[in-house]
Amino acid sequence: MSDPLVQVRDLVKVFRVSRKEPGLKGALKGLFRSETSQLRAVDGVSFSLERGEMVGYIGPNGAGKSTTIKMLTGILTPTSGDVVVDGMVPWRDRRVYTKRIGVVFGQRTQLWWDIAVVESFRLLREIYGVSESDYAARMKEFDDLLEIGRFLHQPVRKLSLGGRMRCDLGASLLHEPELLFLDEPTIGLDVVAKSNVRAFLSEVNRRDGTTVILTTHDLDDIEELCRRVVIIDRGQVLYDGVLQGLRDRHLPEARIRFDIRDTPGTDPGFLDVGGRQAERVGKNRYQVVVDKRTATAADVIREIVNRYPVVDLSVSEPDIEEVVTRIYRESARRRPDTGGVDLDRPPERRSAIRRG
Repeated sequence: MSDPLVQVRDLVKVFRVSRKEPGLKGALKGLFRSETSQLRAVDGVSFSLERGEMVGYIGPNGAGKSTTIKMLTGILTPTSGDVVVDGMVPWRDRRVYTKRIGVVFGQRTQLWWDIAVVESFRLLREIYGVSESDYAARMKEFDDLLEIGRFLHQPVRKLSLGGRMRCDLGASLLHEPELLFLDEPTIGLDVVAKSNVRAFLSEVNRRDGTTVILTTHDLDDIEELCRRVVIIDRGQVLYDGVLQGLRDRHLPEARIRFDIRDTPGTDPGFLDVGGRQAERVGKNRYQVVVDKRTATAADVIREIVNRYPVVDLSVSEPDIEEVVTRIYRESARRRPDTGGVDLDRPPERRSAIRRG
């Protein structure tokens, strides 16, 4: 078995943050004596990615997601720990490394703001050393899958968010990178634009074997694109595994909803199902929640059909958004006060990526 493409071991990033008292007095005091504190934005994160994997890297605001991605792309240098991507250290080998990766930040753009999109693509072709034949083939592919042809002769500033995102995705993949970082790639997009972007990413991953790290708050992106998810909060990994395992670990429930035949003179607010309460949720319709750690859905269904005149029945599990929301809430109750500082947006110098 080949070595993982990405190996992250005990990654730590600590920022020194100045604290100032409010008002003029606080400002004057800060000129002569500044109080600082340390914030551990990332605290011992470890994981690895195999070639061709598409992994969701998620967490609440301030969890450390963006800080991790900035270290993995070479924008930030960690306080301690190791990152090795195909034998390269991102912040040490940045000149060579950046030619092997693609990066898309949903709220920024790597395209030049005031010139036509096609001119940005031509400049990127020169920067990455893409041949004319490969460039033509890639541009045709982007037009077939992302329909960017109609945007090419417009300035970036005149594009809709959906149009710009399609062009940014194309630009990030122009040089056929082995590893693609996506930070909120569907933020602000409508339903159709999101569907187009997801279909494109699935095709790129399937056909080219591109490894993808996806950070997003849109959990539909995760369900449609990623089999594996890594959840981070307070700079630490809470979960690393498949989505189904996430449900089984944090919200192991089955919800059984059933309709019974109308029985004159009876309309109870709940029914007894082997010691469990099935709550009425509509006319002749009831729902019972089963903890899968203590019973199977099959056993409870057998109890229901043996005791009541059932005419319809369905079984469902909590969706991924509900599961992740519960994890966030449980973690938030243990979260230390950060003094209002967002750990995912620490103080840093302006990066080389052009902001749109």
